[in-house]
Amino acid sequence: MKTIILKKNEDHRITNGHLWAFSNEIAEIKGEPQSGDIVELFNHQNKFLGIGIFNPNSLIAVRLLSNEKEEIDFQFFKKRIEMAYSLRQKIYHETDVYRLVHGEGDSLPGLIIDRFNNYFSIQTFSVGMDKRLTLICDVLDSLFKPKGIVERNEAPIRLIEGLEQKKGILRGAVEPVTISEYKVKYTLDLLEGQKTGFFLDQRENRNAFRRYVKDADVLDCFCNEGGFTLHAGYAGAKSVLGIDISESVIKRARDNSTLNNLDKIVRFQTGDAFVYLDQAVKDKKQFDVINLDPPSFAKSKKTIRKAKRGYKEIHTNAIKILKPGGILSTSSCSYNITEETFLDIINESARELGRHISLLEWHGAAPDHPVLISMPETKYLKFGIFFVE
Repeated sequence: MKTIILKKNEDHRITNGHLWAFSNEIAEIKGEPQSGDIVELFNHQNKFLGIGIFNPNSLIAVRLLSNEKEEIDFQFFKKRIEMAYSLRQKIYHETDVYRLVHGEGDSLPGLIIDRFNNYFSIQTFSVGMDKRLTLICDVLDSLFKPKGIVERNEAPIRLIEGLEQKKGILRGAVEPVTISEYKVKYTLDLLEGQKTGFFLDQRENRNAFRRYVKDADVLDCFCNEGGFTLHAGYAGAKSVLGIDISESVIKRARDNSTLNNLDKIVRFQTGDAFVYLDQAVKDKKQFDVINLDPPSFAKSKKTIRKAKRGYKEIHTNAIKILKPGGILSTSSCSYNITEETFLDIINESARELGRHISLLEWHGAAPDHPVLISMPETKYLKFGIFFVE
């Protein structure tokens, strides 16, 4: 068997439940494993730690799949995906729209599978999972007999793993699919929508947001295909404006507004949210509720300083145009921005403007995005709702 042996004292994270072994923690490699091969992992005293997928070209050299010696075959993936499916049936038993597999949170590191009714969207972030994509599709076919399976493998992180960026249909055929989320409908294009086709991780946060918008003038920045915007309109907002830089995204958002009969309440505008907020301050616009849901500003530790400046700018400008007694809801989807840092930025923005701010709700991702407690990296989404005097 191909074997990886860790240096002395480099096994603590693994024995505590972490699923990654880094290249600088390795003392010895035996058996000449190639990229994507299954390897056994041992500590420096030759104690077996588990089996995983090897990538000599990545900082994450081994992604652990099991702490037992077992075959990584069809039955292995079938068992893991069946377990993940059983959990989703408990969480969302009334819908077939959810994240079916959430990487490390479902003990399948490097693999994301989202379900949209009879269609599945897959992302593979490691060489080993990418090489087993056909096997994974075979398992999905056997369990669900889907109409279509797509891959959305455009994420830049694949380049670090030595993988090309690509997207396309893997099985069957794909057509626009209409889903319902707490009675709000969306028609999705699984090959063109962002990430896997839709941001399912904000599902519960969009629902929480609804309680604050009745009879309010609402601004939704970085609105994507209308997630928070449409929920605000559905929940009784007086007016809602959604801003996003992508014309194609705004077109789909407008179509979704029509689908929900919200055209008289909701409108969308193509534009850079940073520019819009800056101009709104100059124009002295005012809103009762503002939502900020930007993309990740800090994809690595090197970009944290720049990301903090970006978060500070949008929060400061948002608070400037928020009416006294208004509601600010805001998100960070970057693991590299900690909860403490994010809250400090929001508080500092309010304090410098002489505004008193109170936290009302604090959430993470929806429960179909389980967090592996031993891996802080899996707890990435931060969402807060604040009362601003």
